[in-house]
Amino acid sequence: MPNWGEWVPLDGAPVTDGRDPARDAARAELLNPAYHRHDPSLLQRIKDWIFEQIDRAFGTIGLHGGGMTATVLFLLVAALLAAALWWRFGLPRRTVRTAATLFDSAGPATAADHRAAAAAHAAAGAWDDAVREQLRALIRGLEERTLLDVRPGRTADEAAAEAGRVLPEHADALRRAARTFDDVVYGEHAADQAAYHSLLDLDRAVGTARPTLTGAAG
Repeated sequence: MPNWGEWVPLDGAPVTDGRDPARDAARAELLNPAYHRHDPSLLQRIKDWIFEQIDRAFGTIGLHGGGMTATVLFLLVAALLAAALWWRFGLPRRTVRTAATLFDSAGPATAADHRAAAAAHAAAGAWDDAVREQLRALIRGLEERTLLDVRPGRTADEAAAEAGRVLPEHADALRRAARTFDDVVYGEHAADQAAYHSLLDLDRAVGTARPTLTGAAG
């Protein structure tokens, strides 16, 4: 006995019409990614939905009024936007900056070695490297004069603070020099010719300064 959707010709063989295969082919064609290339992203659809709800809510307020309703709506919208941003970007991350040591682990070098390296970098226009080497020359010079103890792992800030106690008239300039060193090391600010020459002048001034022995670092 033939089923519904079939018809029986005179010879008795059932023939099925082509409607179902055509429908499946049309569905498969519509699922082709090429037709959805310009569809909005999930985040865009969420934003569109939020703004649609806002429009509806403000339309309701326009019809019925109410200052308290507007305030509640504003807080609700802010919460929805915050939730959407949190879902998209996550919680803000804080970058914890650890102090960099003044001298690397390449081995000890004299103040003259660091000054020569700084001058070579300056001649090449590599101001970041010139600034780093010039501050190392300054601190190593104080160590060679026994005004500072030789202390591996000392940071620029620590060296500047200790040197400032020995040479209080240069304490502020030493702190600024250490800050410049840190900014260059962490890439927050690029050094320039003026920064290098400022450190060079400070090195020369510190090299001839008389220490305050009562504040010498131990």
